[in-house]
Amino acid sequence: MLETERLILRSWRESDLEPFAALNADPEVMRHFPSTQSRTESDALATRYQTHIDQHGFGRWAVERREDGAFLGFSGPMTLSPPNPLAPGAEMGWRLARHFWGRGYATEASRAAIAYCFTRLGLEQILAFTTTTNLPSQAVMGRLSMTRREDLDFDHPMVPEGHVLRRHLVWSQSAE
Repeated sequence: MLETERLILRSWRESDLEPFAALNADPEVMRHFPSTQSRTESDALATRYQTHIDQHGFGRWAVERREDGAFLGFSGPMTLSPPNPLAPGAEMGWRLARHFWGRGYATEASRAAIAYCFTRLGLEQILAFTTTTNLPSQAVMGRLSMTRREDLDFDHPMVPEGHVLRRHLVWSQSAE
């Protein structure tokens, strides 16, 4: 578990599944992804995230607001594996319910997760990538002081050729 001034990054709970499914079914939240997710897909994703945490000591932690225990979404790095062209490595990611946007939560949670991975786990580099259209996530990457890495940009192998979301832009941050 990680704590910040306003947030707790923690393991997943059964009570997270319903609000997680709601955010994954929200077309606005998922506009930079090829599709929304069903409840079954969302539950499987939460299970995958918790399994990664259990196996690696880090992953996409559930993000909870300290003041009221509200489930906001997730934040944290995951290991990259083929067919992702950036594998091996670790990719920082986040997704919050729409009504929590614009409050700095994604930046705060991600900053804590990155610091943990560098100081406690000894990771040397963390990458982040997103579609060319995802300006809000690109702004978070900037606030995290990540470095834009045009040399690593790629066409995502899991997005169909010709799809507007196929091209991905890459940022990186290295341990001090």
